[in-house]
Amino acid sequence: RNVSALSEAIATELGLDEDRVNSVRMAGLVHDIGKINVPAEILSKPGALGEVEFALIRTHPEIGYEIMKNIELPWNLADMILQHHERMDGSGYPAGLKEEEILLESRILAVADVVEAMSSHRPYRASLGIESALKEIEENRKKKYDADVVDACIRLFREKGFQFPGP
Repeated sequence: RNVSALSEAIATELGLDEDRVNSVRMAGLVHDIGKINVPAEILSKPGALGEVEFALIRTHPEIGYEIMKNIELPWNLADMILQHHERMDGSGYPAGLKEEEILLESRILAVADVVEAMSSHRPYRASLGIESALKEIEENRKKKYDADVVDACIRLFREKGFQFPGP
């Protein structure tokens, strides 16, 4: 829900048309659907993940793509989900795509996902807070994350008072 709300806000801030904003909102709701294939004990493990466990986690974009690819929707959510862990410098997964090879919608999801993950409590650590999350995307602006998307996200939190929806 939080990834969806922030993705929608970023897309709006970037001036995308209503249809693309809606597509990003919907993709934000289902971006991690592929984790349904990852054992719960791995997803909720309090400590560091082993190599095999991390490899399983890394399959979730492809599993999500497989789940979504044959569902008829007005948007191509399957490709957005597949690419949401790709990074601008090619260091992401599953395909190591770079820059414009990555859908803008996926670049938005990537930033929203990182900000939400870092600022939320996880089984393996407490919340790092929103400022730490914004610092992460700021430091990796142009490297891992799309500069325009990062700038829009930072504006939303620092200038426009964006907050994640309550529980």
